[in-house]
Order: sequence, then structure tokens, then C-alpha cells
Amino acid sequence: MQKLKALINGRIFTGEKILHQHVLLVEKGHIIDIVPEHLLPQVKDCYDLNGGLLAPGFIDLHVNGAAGALLNHQPSSQALQTIAQAHREYGTTAFLPTLMTDTREQMVNAVAAVVAAVELGVPGILGIHLEGPYLNAKRKGVHSAKRIRVPSSDEDLNHLFDVFPAHLIKLITLAPERVSPEFIQRLIRHGMIVSAGHTEASYDQMQIALAHGVTGFTHLFNAMSPMTSREPGVVGAALDHGDSWCGLIVDGHHVHPVTLRQAIKAKAKGKMMLVTDAMHTMGQGAGRFDLMGSPIVSENGKVTTLNGTLAGSNLDMATAVRNTVQQVGLGLEEALRMASLYPAQFLKLDHKIGRIAKGFQADLVLIDDHMQVQQTWIKGET
Repeated sequence: MQKLKALINGRIFTGEKILHQHVLLVEKGHIIDIVPEHLLPQVKDCYDLNGGLLAPGFIDLHVNGAAGALLNHQPSSQALQTIAQAHREYGTTAFLPTLMTDTREQMVNAVAAVVAAVELGVPGILGIHLEGPYLNAKRKGVHSAKRIRVPSSDEDLNHLFDVFPAHLIKLITLAPERVSPEFIQRLIRHGMIVSAGHTEASYDQMQIALAHGVTGFTHLFNAMSPMTSREPGVVGAALDHGDSWCGLIVDGHHVHPVTLRQAIKAKAKGKMMLVTDAMHTMGQGAGRFDLMGSPIVSENGKVTTLNGTLAGSNLDMATAVRNTVQQVGLGLEEALRMASLYPAQFLKLDHKIGRIAKGFQADLVLIDDHMQVQQTWIKGET
């Protein structure tokens, strides 16, 4: 059982503001209180933050893999442990393991692996993100065209989640024009969050999908119909809609910083989230790798097929935060919200993670003045 611990000698970003000369008290995996230094009670266990900035732990909705492990290749609790550990080094304390478009059998295996990993206590896993298989082949990116499909009477997602714990998140990315509005509503009734991605939908088609419950846009600008002068497309629908959230890959390769800056200005406040779309190449350095039987190349922080098509990223959340500040020009506090508070709100988990507040889970990241991660805590454990 965790005893009372005090995190001292640092600044605390609560998710709203930065507190100076305050102390964070943690016990049994939760935040007990934030008190001024001069009111610190007698505590035997103190952790010196050495003047660093303590922030809510990062929440990544789109993690395909890391450190050589990819959920599509290895749907196992061991692979998820590897992925979780690799991303935690960069401040990610909660994430959704993501399965790219795959066979029905591999989808079942991936769901089973997530359940097993959670039961074994692998820290930080919130649920699963199924990126596909109901995508538009015209916007497939590196997804397998032969595995993309439409729902049929004998194949939908309900069978996958008969024993899936209700507290775990179920996010699916699909192309709204490839499914019926009734199918979207059925997924939502089954407890799923629906996001639009890898889609050629028109603005009008997106309005129908949004009206039927779509609440997210997966990696905005990438693999979706663009905004043009006479057809706003999916991008236009995403920026115009005030009640949906957009994921952004801020790696300097997927979207130009100027485009990101203007999109953030256009979108309703608090609705832009940082994601990595990290592949198994993350943490592996440069080289040539396999992706479901096809070669991909990792070089200079960029992952592509041999013909240059982007194939996910090598991004980690700490780098995404730094890029958002240094390349896009946002303030650090807003960049941190995009990495924690806003994803928590999208997942409807902002009552327990995404902030540093009394009663919240002690998921924390300590960063220095160069925005480099020094330490993480998940449920109060380093």
C-alpha cells in the first residue's frame, strides 16, 4: 500500500495554471492535495523535483507500437508491455494501443491481448483503438487494401466486445461514407467512440456522420479529403464543427507547422489533441523494417514506404509537445493541455486523469526547462 508521499521543490501545472511554491501530496495512487510549501505536513517520503515542472501525464490515443513491437505483428500482453514502457520514457502515462486494418482473427487477438495486459497490470493501457477496417481504399495510406472492408450482416464489431471490460475505452476510426449512419449509432450504443479517418467523405456526408455521433477526426489533414474553395471536405467539416476533437501529428513531416498553426486558430478552443501514430520503429533508430509484409524505411525521424508514403511516425509525446511550442508557436501550457487534458475530455475521462487536482489519479510527468522528461508516475508509482 502506498504511503503518503510529497513531491517538493518544483512548479506544478494543474492543467489550468502553473503553481509556484506548492507541494503535491500523493497517497494510494491518487492526489490527496496541493498545498503551499509553508503548510506542508510532516511527511517521511519526499521526492525532490529539482525545480522542474510537474504536469499531468501525457495521454496518447494513437499508439501502433514502439521499441520493435507492433500490435498488428504481436497481439500479446508482452508486446503491449514493451510498447507501454517505451512510451512512458517520453511522458506517456495513458494510451490506446492501436490496431491498423487487419483480419477479423487478428482483431479478436488484439482485443484479447489488451484485456490480458490490463489483467496482468501493465500500467497505462486505457483500452483499444481500432484504426479500420472500415476505411476508404482511396485514402488508405499504408493500410492493407485487401483487408479494408465494409460491415456486413455477419461481420460487425459487437462480437469483439462481449467480454471486453466496460471501463476500457473502445475507439474506432472509420470512413463515414463507407458505413451507414445506423451502423455508427450501433457502435456508439455498444460503448464505442467513433472517429473519422482514412476517408474521402464530402462536407455534407460528414455533417450526417457528425449528427449521428462521430466525435473525432483521426490525424487531421492526413488521409482525408482536403478543404478546397468549393468543397470543404472532411478537413473543413472538422475545423468548422465546434463539438468534435481532432488529433494532430506534430512531427514536422505529416503537416506543415504553418498549416497546424492556422488550423488550431480556426478550431474551437480545447478541441485539438496531440497524438503520435507511433510505429514499432519508435526508439529503434534509422533502418529498414517490415510492416505486415511490406518494407518501410525509418530515417531522419520519418517513416515511409519505399515509394515515400508516410507510414505512421517515430514520434513520442514529449517531442510532440516540444514541436508544438518550438515549431507551431503555441505556449507550453496549451501544448501540455493538448497532450493531456483535451485527450482526457475526448475520452470522457477528465474526471480522473488529465489534470493535477485533488482526487485525481496520480498520473504525472516531470519535465525540465528544455521540455525533456525526467520522471513519470502512473497511479503514484515511478
